[in-house]
Amino acid sequence: MKRTSLIINIVLALAVVALYILHFTGDKPATSEITEGNRDTEEIVKGEQSIAWVNMDSILSNYDMYFDIQKELEKKGRNMEVDMTNRTRAFEKEMIDFQDKVQKGLVTRSVAQQMQQDLAAKEQELYVFRDELRMRFSEEEQVMLRRIQHSINDFTKMYNQDKGFEVILSGSFGGPLLYGHPANDITKEVIEGLNKEYQKSLAPKK
Repeated sequence: MKRTSLIINIVLALAVVALYILHFTGDKPATSEITEGNRDTEEIVKGEQSIAWVNMDSILSNYDMYFDIQKELEKKGRNMEVDMTNRTRAFEKEMIDFQDKVQKGLVTRSVAQQMQQDLAAKEQELYVFRDELRMRFSEEEQVMLRRIQHSINDFTKMYNQDKGFEVILSGSFGGPLLYGHPANDITKEVIEGLNKEYQKSLAPKK
């Protein structure tokens, strides 16, 4: 029975929670700096400059909801890891006990064979449970990332009701938007608005 392989699989599957989160933002590190070059969109003349753009890396690096969801996902990952670790240790204890009894001749051959079959079945159940945890964690991750994406999309639509841009583009490092004029950059305003709306949503209902 490959205990070492099993434990390695557990660690690979559940320990590195941060890597799942980084998958949403792309392969490159996010840029957290909000440049001073961002100009108020009041300076963008409607009709003449009807296209605006945002830096998605900067939004995610400064969006309070992103950090809260990241912490929530990490907590779920740790809980799953603890659950898997406890089950693995219990299985290892049973296997060690079985080997000890066989070596000391404390069980008959038929009993030893039955115990071995039971342990093999439990090992298979452990692998199945590990795969279920992986799938559950992946689903949790996707749901949380969609929550972030929808919140950004919904706010952008609301924000644009007053601004009246025809198009709002999203750019990130290595993405399709190679250049955006600073005068059309609304990243700073979007970040401020997103955080304001998010904090309002957290306030106790009166």
